[in-house]
Amino acid sequence: MSADFLHAIFSERARAAPGRVALSTPTGPVSYGELDARSDRLAARLAGLGVRPGGLVGLCARRSTEAIVAMLGILKAGGAYVPIDPGYPAARIDYLLADSAVPLVVAARETADVLGGRHPAIVWVEGDDVSLDPGTTASGRIPADRGATTPESVEPSADDLAYVIYTSGSTGAPKGVTVTHRNAVRLFEQTRSWFHFDHRDTWSLFHSISFDFSVWEIWGALLHGGRLVLLPETVSRSPENLVALLRDEQVTVLNQTPSAFHQLLGVLFSGRGGAPDTDGLALRLIIFGGERLDPRMLAPWIDRHGDHTPELVNMYGITETTVHCTYRRITTSDVTLGTGTSPIGVPLPDLRVYVLDELGTPQPDGVPGEMYVAGAGLARGYLNRPELTAERFVPSVAGIDEERLYRTGDRAMRLPGGELVYLGRTDDQLKIRGYRIEPAEIEECLARLPDVARAVAAPRDFGDGDVRLVAYLLPVRPADPGGQEAARLVALAERHIRSQLPRHLRPSRYEVVSEFPMTLQGKVNRDALGK
Repeated sequence: MSADFLHAIFSERARAAPGRVALSTPTGPVSYGELDARSDRLAARLAGLGVRPGGLVGLCARRSTEAIVAMLGILKAGGAYVPIDPGYPAARIDYLLADSAVPLVVAARETADVLGGRHPAIVWVEGDDVSLDPGTTASGRIPADRGATTPESVEPSADDLAYVIYTSGSTGAPKGVTVTHRNAVRLFEQTRSWFHFDHRDTWSLFHSISFDFSVWEIWGALLHGGRLVLLPETVSRSPENLVALLRDEQVTVLNQTPSAFHQLLGVLFSGRGGAPDTDGLALRLIIFGGERLDPRMLAPWIDRHGDHTPELVNMYGITETTVHCTYRRITTSDVTLGTGTSPIGVPLPDLRVYVLDELGTPQPDGVPGEMYVAGAGLARGYLNRPELTAERFVPSVAGIDEERLYRTGDRAMRLPGGELVYLGRTDDQLKIRGYRIEPAEIEECLARLPDVARAVAAPRDFGDGDVRLVAYLLPVRPADPGGQEAARLVALAERHIRSQLPRHLRPSRYEVVSEFPMTLQGKVNRDALGK
């Protein structure tokens, strides 16, 4: 993987095997040669409209051939794509368009109702026309003050932006994370020895292109000459349909948040997937990311398949460090001897992870602290947010010899052998009845119960300002939330918490759930719990 640009590596694969299938879609296969040609034509149109190296271009499309053509076309023109999920609420779309100030939006026709009246310059992936408002020139070229500001004579660089993905957090409004080609290309170079991806792999695009896990899925397939299966939203939201697709398409690399995979397990081991258990699957890798993984959740899978085929891998990462920054194989012993913690393993070879206290001093092994990440995966910063960039991307501290460190806001602990254990967010603090509460402490305590796959502690307003702490319990094996097994689990959890935590940390209510509500990114939607 010698090229410096995502699109250049893709084009190398297309020239080497133009007839190989790049995309499997509901309407048929798309070859590497066809995808390369279609994105070349779009790139020429975008260049004619003023897109230059360093310029931002919006991308509004669902998981489709048009989305991938748009992505490649924007990059080939020298621009960076800013994904805007058409499934987002109108207010969110308006915010992303305003904050990014993209002069152009490349879009699929099916999103016309979403974008109507929201942007003055829309390039449709299909066809050759462009929707422009009167502010554009007669030739259709974007005026200089709305186009890319980079001079035309500037040569492309691997340090040019490849994409800007917006992420939410404790800092308030969503912020755009600016990631370069160099950041993204090295992600696959640094993980090659662990995964050995190649043209024989089939990947599924499970996640929205507005979620950075999609960067791993899309480019993991296309940079290695593999096949990318585009999942309709109806499939990604239905575990039963997803199981059928995994079989039909013989997917070998599956990427999931733990919450999404737990739903999949419910189908695979209940007989609802159209075939007994996991018969007929071709998976060689299941890669977890996006949220905390308790390995004990994987007990049904391990019981049937062991830990070798497919390999189970937990990867901690954040958008600001380019998708993934640690790697950990999950083994049978993690499941059978699990303690409720989430092992995230070791950093990628070109990254360093430090565990520091509140004063920025390194913590000894076995002592929790906040994770700081350094190395080649660090994004450039936040789009148009210099103060926030300076706050989160900090200069070296406590004598650590690094040019820059990203302050993650995540708590971890380093074990004596050097591996890391994830402990939750530093900013998840709640205030209940005057007490400051760390939900992660309660969740970790409940997760020590062998029958609990995962626990989430969240506040619930019972009216008139009566805010109480509620614990939601996801059992390892399915249980009727209103049945005897659920009642037994609640009683067990209450006794366990009383024996382990002080009164102010004890939930006032426990509820057994069959699944957790999820966001578009496949993470637990805490705001929807109890509704």
